[in-house]
Amino acid sequence: MIGPRAVTREERMKIAYIIANQLLVKYGTDVEAIGIYGSLARKTDGPFSDIEIKCILKSLEDGFSYEWTSGDWKAEVNLDNKENIVEEATTVEEDWPLTNGQFTTILPIYNPKGFFQELKHKASSVDNIVFKEAICKTLVEEMYEYIGKLRNITIQGPETFLPTLAIKIATSGAMILGLHHKQHFTTAAQVLPEALVLSNRPPGFDKLCRLVMSGHLYDSKSILDTCENFWSGLLDWSKENGYIINYSRCVPF
Repeated sequence: MIGPRAVTREERMKIAYIIANQLLVKYGTDVEAIGIYGSLARKTDGPFSDIEIKCILKSLEDGFSYEWTSGDWKAEVNLDNKENIVEEATTVEEDWPLTNGQFTTILPIYNPKGFFQELKHKASSVDNIVFKEAICKTLVEEMYEYIGKLRNITIQGPETFLPTLAIKIATSGAMILGLHHKQHFTTAAQVLPEALVLSNRPPGFDKLCRLVMSGHLYDSKSILDTCENFWSGLLDWSKENGYIINYSRCVPF
């Protein structure tokens, strides 16, 4: 049967080094640095985890990826240039708490000029105002839209979308908390549990997270009430922490 097959960490690391050596053979002196990222770099990989590698090339214009499976395991190699990866590492979007941790936990395989240490420093030095702007943006572009969908369902359905919507609202709430604390989440599977141990959580957040994590998303009224309660608490929390939704009755352009 085609995999994934259980692979030990030692086997996975050996494969990663084989891939790195092939990259060095293929691209030679154009290679600036090669490093492992993801769960393998964090030493939290499981027996069925992917192998994820970043390769920085000096002359590359546009980044691209190789992604494949051997049948037993799966690997992904992202190739990029220094400018692009620095820009990515210092950009703060809604999913920053989940995606940006890769830049601070890269495990170098080939790093003769210390590029990955420099990258980690830059990724950790983003100004606070950038995080504030990302939170305000998420409140409007994600949460406001989700609550609109929630209220539409109360009028026209379909209630079958409520479980999915509850997950989206809880996850976006967790991202806002991660941005507020500049906290990275380990994996997508740990976003809600890790958000629940952060301080200064919006009222209603805990109840929504526990509802979602329980998997008991079959009571439409319970979902609607819990999400509305969280939205109300989130608005109060945002105001208290200086995250303001800018209202405008005029088209802003």
